Amino acid sequence: MKFNKNIKVVWMALAALMATGSMTSCSDEPDSEYFYTFTGEMMSDYIKNREQYSEFKTIVERANLMDMLSSYGRYTCFLPNNKAVDQYLKEHGKTSVADLSDADCDTIARTHLVQAMYTITEMDLDFLPTFNLQGRYLATKAIKDENGNPVIQIEGTAHTIFSDTLENGEIVHHNDSVENGMVHPVNMVIEKSNCYIADILRDNKRIGIFYDALVKTGVHEVLEKMIEDPNYSKNDYTMYKYKSNVHHEVAWVPDKKKYGFTAFVEPDSIYRLYFANGYKGQAIDTSKGDLYALYDLACKIYDPVFPEDVSKSGHSFDNLSDSINPLKRFVQYHIMNRYVPGTNKLTAQLVKEQDNYPFGTDGTLVNPTEWYTTLLPHTMLKISMLTMIKDLQQQDCRGTDRAIASKKPFFINRLYHENTVHEIRGSLIESSMEPEYENDALNGHYFYVDDLVEFSTEVRDIVQNMRIRMDFSTIFPEVMTNDMRQEGDYRGEDGDGETQPDESPEPKNGKNRWFPDGYLDGVTVNNDGKLVLRRPHFYYSSWQGDEWNLFGDYDMTFRVPPVPFSGEWQFRLGFCALTYRGVMQVYFDGVPQGIPLDMTKGLNSDMYVGNDRYLSHDDYMKLPDEDKAEYQKTLKNLGAYEDGRSQWTGAKSRAFGNAGMYRRIICQTNIDATKDHYIRFRVASDAKGNNNEFMFDFLEMVPKSVYAVDGDGAMEDDL
Repeated sequence: MKFNKNIKVVWMALAALMATGSMTSCSDEPDSEYFYTFTGEMMSDYIKNREQYSEFKTIVERANLMDMLSSYGRYTCFLPNNKAVDQYLKEHGKTSVADLSDADCDTIARTHLVQAMYTITEMDLDFLPTFNLQGRYLATKAIKDENGNPVIQIEGTAHTIFSDTLENGEIVHHNDSVENGMVHPVNMVIEKSNCYIADILRDNKRIGIFYDALVKTGVHEVLEKMIEDPNYSKNDYTMYKYKSNVHHEVAWVPDKKKYGFTAFVEPDSIYRLYFANGYKGQAIDTSKGDLYALYDLACKIYDPVFPEDVSKSGHSFDNLSDSINPLKRFVQYHIMNRYVPGTNKLTAQLVKEQDNYPFGTDGTLVNPTEWYTTLLPHTMLKISMLTMIKDLQQQDCRGTDRAIASKKPFFINRLYHENTVHEIRGSLIESSMEPEYENDALNGHYFYVDDLVEFSTEVRDIVQNMRIRMDFSTIFPEVMTNDMRQEGDYRGEDGDGETQPDESPEPKNGKNRWFPDGYLDGVTVNNDGKLVLRRPHFYYSSWQGDEWNLFGDYDMTFRVPPVPFSGEWQFRLGFCALTYRGVMQVYFDGVPQGIPLDMTKGLNSDMYVGNDRYLSHDDYMKLPDEDKAEYQKTLKNLGAYEDGRSQWTGAKSRAFGNAGMYRRIICQTNIDATKDHYIRFRVASDAKGNNNEFMFDFLEMVPKSVYAVDGDGAMEDDL
């Protein structure tokens, strides 16, 4: 089912300008005022030397941040003038900056400062990729102001000032470059909500039905969980020095342990269309009010999924907070147990060298897809960025969808491909929000969606009946909530060979991380082992650029992501084999799985097909389909698969054809989808390689309908 939505076309107008790499006027040449200017000052000097910013100068000084802005670094400052500060003071019942407390000044100053440099043309996402000094992301949106100038709107209200003649006759430009950063004047003081996510959901009048269900089912109590673990302190741990392959590196523990949530919410108008038109031919009972109607809709969705619960007392409208209640399940499935501040964080970071596709994925072959657990136990959301031409063309013929096709839109639980029998549209995730409503809170974020987010039998048995490929950085929610997924500059070096890495507390290219036991939910690591996340590098032989390593006498167990339905599933581990690495034993639910995995052997070794029979990507593509299937079958019989042809390691360097990068079958077993399952990695080598270095990159969970390429199934695709 599809619903027409009002799409704001002003974003698209500016997006076209942004795509050129510069902001342009209506003439053929950019106005000179749109080029950045270099002032030759430090950021502190810029603020001090201009009288129109004297009030913000006082705020920064009272926050004790002026010395920081006098030092070398990389900062972005959204700079409000005195008029903007006066308006803020008036709205908060104050007459001067002197009426602000030191804490108020600290909050205001830190909200406007980002410890990274961004020009206007780099603000083309729905949020700044680096959070501000308050630890909060700033929402951004490209629009045109009342005079037709393209501007960046920040947090739905303030926007950048491109050119403004002040009382003293001085022209103010955006993109003023100082010695240690970039200055962007803004027309308002920027404010961020200090509420929890349940509170900002309550305040949005467009989603009252969902919020009512959130409260009546008791799910709001989960969203009121503390935002940070008070018992965790990074000061309890030291940096860890290690050598991975030939790279000498250091890793730090996470700075904090924060908790967060992300919700996908239908506006009331979507529900009312279902109330009026029914669900899959079934009428909805609206005689008892909106909440009961939504309960009845939830019954239509979840009773076929959980038929054994229909006759139980917890199923009734009088027991909405019961764990088996269909309305509670409906609400839970809308919420992920991680914080995602904007659509761009739903996939790997976009990389210019890969035609602006998410890092590690050839978007011409597949729609980049991620899988995320929800608050509904043992379920996941499938989230896809549309990049395939066929899929975008299919969208292009759908009325209002025409406007989103060029934006690489994101959909939940979508199934479309030119070779599939089924076509299931899924729910479009909307990246923007009305200015009058907040959608980013201390412990979470929410997005509008334009159709039902549901774990129906159709989603379970058709949409999610597929190979599920997950980067390990998405398996553990804490990695994303605490902003450690793909951290840092993927082009920057950490040191090669005997080169010593940057051991400063804030290395310029970003941090590698190691995780003490207990930090990651569902994960245990013995004290003799070290679990390390290496930040992404463009030249690493790993999908999405990052990788996980275990060192020492390690023994790690982690909870496996849920599969959508019970049955026989195959589990595969993606990694890169190198002579420097070690050997480990895999266990599934405590049972050892086959012989130990030797990470020193590539597919071109005698353990697999050998160097003479191993095929490069180009040689493989020359084969007829039947020979490709035979090659797949040969590897499968040896317990291995090539990495997918859609997986990139660097600047369009395919993983397929790199003999060291492959998928090893680690388990094939019947799975009860209603229970938790665990995989264990235990060292099986004796001081081998770099301190028994074991690398794991991604996990695949594959139903029998997909992996049974011979006998009772079609050939599995090689993507």
